[in-house]
Amino acid sequence: MSNTNLPNAVAVIGAGTMGNGIAQVFASCGVTTYLVDIKQEFLDRGIANVHKSLGKFQEKGTLTADQVAAIKGRLHASTDMGVLGKVDLCVEAVTENLDVKTKVFQAADAALPAHAILASNTSSISITVLAAKTKRADRVIGMHFMNPVPLMKLVEVIRGNDTADKTCDLVNGWSKSLGKIPVLANDYPGFVANRILMPMINEAAFALMEGVATREAIDEIMKLGMNHPMGPLTLADFIGLDVCVSILDVLKDGLGDDKYRACPLMRRLVAAGHLGRKTKKGFYEYP
Repeated sequence: MSNTNLPNAVAVIGAGTMGNGIAQVFASCGVTTYLVDIKQEFLDRGIANVHKSLGKFQEKGTLTADQVAAIKGRLHASTDMGVLGKVDLCVEAVTENLDVKTKVFQAADAALPAHAILASNTSSISITVLAAKTKRADRVIGMHFMNPVPLMKLVEVIRGNDTADKTCDLVNGWSKSLGKIPVLANDYPGFVANRILMPMINEAAFALMEGVATREAIDEIMKLGMNHPMGPLTLADFIGLDVCVSILDVLKDGLGDDKYRACPLMRRLVAAGHLGRKTKKGFYEYP
């Protein structure tokens, strides 16, 4: 399963849903992969999720027991940023917050070898802004994977103002070698995926708040009428309502347009701690 057109070693910072999924994909393709987070409990949870996912692939016959064992052997968990000194690519996958990402980027920039590429899995925050916090702006790029990472084909590749052609070419090639389809976007708030997706989710929330239809009806109309695999309110719960609000705030601030104003109903649910699937309650309940 190894591929010579991939980095020798990769670090993924952030062991949450996206981070552990990205780490699984690299390890599955033969790459020595370091999953890094600030607490061991976060790493334990992330590694457990990878093992659970690999178990499902084994049950389906997609992977053999030997292949699963080899993938697990390539995946290393660490709370030490020093492991970044061993890698050719680092993918940041922490919370969608500029201050947090900036701190991570500066620490990663200091720990990485000079040649290494520093990528962000951000779904909305400016790659140019993050790159400017480092001493390697030409080697900073966006690699926006989709959830669930092992299954979804798209990698939205975002080029910052100073990203070098060589960096883009390498990341495009690596993405293809992972079995993904890289699609290039330029560095504007929300890029392409979320600039189009989030207003749809937001409008669905407004329609629900205004009593246009029930949550089930809104989702069913979009599924049956637009051929979407899941309705926008179900999708918002899957993404996390807090993440949706954060991205809408980035769009509103970055583009200066009130049409990206987050629906008050969605803000209220976030304030109440009802963030979607991860808290068992959002627009829907998940007992």
